[in-house]
Amino acid sequence: MNADRISVFECLPRREPQGGFTLVELLIVISLLSLIMLALGSALRTTAQTEERVDARLHRTDELRVANGFLRSVLGRISAQKMGAMVAADASPFFFSGSSGEMVWVGVMPARYGAGGRYHFRLGLMDGEGGTRTLMLQYVPWVDAAVQPNWGQAASYALVTGVTALSMQYGDFSEEPPVWTQQWSVVDRLPQRVIISLQTVSGPWPEFVVAMRTMPGSDPASGGAVFGGGRR
Repeated sequence: MNADRISVFECLPRREPQGGFTLVELLIVISLLSLIMLALGSALRTTAQTEERVDARLHRTDELRVANGFLRSVLGRISAQKMGAMVAADASPFFFSGSSGEMVWVGVMPARYGAGGRYHFRLGLMDGEGGTRTLMLQYVPWVDAAVQPNWGQAASYALVTGVTALSMQYGDFSEEPPVWTQQWSVVDRLPQRVIISLQTVSGPWPEFVVAMRTMPGSDPASGGAVFGGGRR
């Protein structure tokens, strides 16, 4: 009887063992997938940060190009126009003053930047949004030699944002070697060069060295044509 029962069971088809993963194998796979996702996330984050840095550098380069070109345009032709009112013996008779943090002069606004003609200009730092400071150019239309500019009604043009420090030096090339000073105190002539140094939140900028050329005939006492406005 037992022999017959055994022979019957032996005749039944045998089941193959079922395939699958053990718990240890699943844990290993999950760990590997986690490492791969972590590496991909880090790569994507690095790519995004690199893109932001490239965008910031491109913006800084474009801002530098625009500011450099604009300053060279408005500082490249300054007026030797003298004030109509009497001034002290130790004061400059010109519509010009220059210190380390601010410069005021009379020049010509290039037509491509707006209404051309002769203007009073003032370059310096002004407080901006979020506690930052901006290198700002203010300008007021020229009236005549007897009228001082009203800076309360001046228009403004933002040149560089996020400025932390500004320093300007003025070059006197009438002597050899040339003399550079942060406070222009010469009363009988205007500076021939200016160096503008900027520090921003993203780092120092290359120095601007601008040649300041006096417009021919800008002094009414001299003969010749007057550029950037009629003679008053």
